[in-house]
Amino acid sequence: MPTYEYRCKSCGYEFEEFQQITADPLVVCPKCAEPSLKRIMGGGAGMIFKGSGFYLTDYKKNSASPSTAPKPDSKPKKDASGGSSSKPSST
Repeated sequence: MPTYEYRCKSCGYEFEEFQQITADPLVVCPKCAEPSLKRIMGGGAGMIFKGSGFYLTDYKKNSASPSTAPKPDSKPKKDASGGSSSKPSST
């Protein structure tokens, strides 16, 4: 149910009322009892998202961060034949 804002034209009293969408607007001011209430446009409350799935980071796959990922060796490893384990040369 939405919250509506009202202002009295007679006394200037402003208040909010929690009403159903299908309810008729209020007419009588609760402060001065005059039938001069006017529903005004309110800013309303922003949407509140609860749970995961609302941020870009929630959709990223878990990957190892650079600090926890194993670092490659700086020197290529040599296999039993004496060559390196990297791709063979094209010569």
